[in-house]
Amino acid sequence: MNEFKAPKGTRDIFPPEIQKWQFLERAIHDYYQKFLYQEIRTPIFEHSELFSRGIGDETDVVQKEMYTFKDKSDRSLTLRPENTAAVVRAAIENNLFETVAPLRFYYIGPMFRYDKPQKGRYRQFQQFGIEVFADESPQLDAEVIFSAVDFLKNLQITDIRLELNSVGCPQCRPAYLDVLRRAASAEKNKFCADCQRKIDGNALRIFDCKLPACAETAGRLPLISDHLCPACRDHFAAVRETLNCMNVPFQLNPRLVRGLDYYTKTAFEVTSGQLGAQNALLGGGRYNNLIKELGGPDMACIGFAAGMERIVLHLDHLALPRAKNLFVAYGDHQWLAHAIQLAQVLREEGYPVYLDYQGKNLKKQFKKADRVAAAFTLVLAEDEVKTASVSVKNMASQEQIKISLKDLNAWLKKNY
Repeated sequence: MNEFKAPKGTRDIFPPEIQKWQFLERAIHDYYQKFLYQEIRTPIFEHSELFSRGIGDETDVVQKEMYTFKDKSDRSLTLRPENTAAVVRAAIENNLFETVAPLRFYYIGPMFRYDKPQKGRYRQFQQFGIEVFADESPQLDAEVIFSAVDFLKNLQITDIRLELNSVGCPQCRPAYLDVLRRAASAEKNKFCADCQRKIDGNALRIFDCKLPACAETAGRLPLISDHLCPACRDHFAAVRETLNCMNVPFQLNPRLVRGLDYYTKTAFEVTSGQLGAQNALLGGGRYNNLIKELGGPDMACIGFAAGMERIVLHLDHLALPRAKNLFVAYGDHQWLAHAIQLAQVLREEGYPVYLDYQGKNLKKQFKKADRVAAAFTLVLAEDEVKTASVSVKNMASQEQIKISLKDLNAWLKKNY
C-alpha cells in the first residue's frame, strides 16, 4: 500500500476534469484581453512582511492562515495567501507605473491558506484576479464589477447574486470604528471569543463571523453606510448609477466587509445559489492606500479575486468538445519506421497523434485507439507502404477507406 498521500487540503486533478480547468483558463485569457488587461505572474512566495503590512496584522489570514517559514538565511518567507499585495509589490519594484500602459493586469495561479478544507475550498487553491491602477473614477468600479458578473454569465453560470457596499475611507472610517467598538463592547458577552478579540483590533472583522449568535448580534450594530463622508457617499452613488446603466442588478449589503484590511470605498461579492453554504465565487473592491502603504506612489487601485475551484464546480453543464485525436497503427513491427514518419508529418500539420510503439497486433492497437478517444485510426501495412497510401478507419462508424498519402491532409481537413 502506498504510504504517501497528498497533504490535507490539496488535491490532484486528472482528466476529464482537467479539461474544465483548461477551458476556464482559456476563457480568462480571451475575456480580459478584450478590456486590455495584461497577464502578470508573481512568485509563489514573498517576504512575510509584504502580507502582514499589506493585508493587515489583525486579519485572520495573517493571524491564522499563512504558511510562513524561514529560509537558510533566516529570512521569513510566506507562500502567497492572495496576490494583490504581490502584484502591487511587482509594480513598485519594476516601476510598471511608468513603463506599462494601460495599468490593467490579470493573473492566474495557486494561493495557500491553512484553512479547514471544504467543498470548493482547499489549502492550496487556484485564483484568478484582476488589478487596475491609477484610476479612481467610480465608473471604473462599475466596469470591474460588470466584467466579473459578465464573465460568469458567459460561462453559463446562473443564479448569480451581486452584493455591494462601501467600507469608507481613512477620512470617515476611524470615526465609524469608534462608534462600532462602543456598540460592540456593550454586546461583548454575546460574541464568541474570536469576535471579542476583534473588537479592540479590527472591529469590522466581526461582520465576517459565520456563527449564528455572532451574526445575530452583529446585525444590531451601527452601519458604516450611516457614517460615510460626502466623498464616499458620492462615489458609491455613482458606482450604483453606472451599474444600473450597465444593467447589472445588485443588492446592497451594508454589513459586507472584505477579509483584508486594505479595502476602501467600494466592496463587492458575487455568489451563486448553486453551491449551498460555500457559495462565494469572487470578491473584491477598492484599495486606494495599498500602493502608498507598500512604498509606492499615492495611487488609486481596484480589483477582485475569484476562486477557480468553485467556478469549475459550475462547469458540469458545459458540453466541452472532446479532443479529436488520430491514432497511427501498423500491421507489423517492420512498418514502425513508416508509422513514426507519418505521425511526425501529421503533427507538423497540427493534428494530435498517438502512436503505440509497443503495438503487437492491430486488434490491440485498435483497442488502444478507443482508449485514447481517437476519431480516426490510420493503418499502415505492407500494401499501404508499397502503394504510398494509408487505410483510414472511422472509429465511430467502423468504416474504413484507403487514401493516398499525398491526398491525406486534404481529406483530413474536410473530414476531421
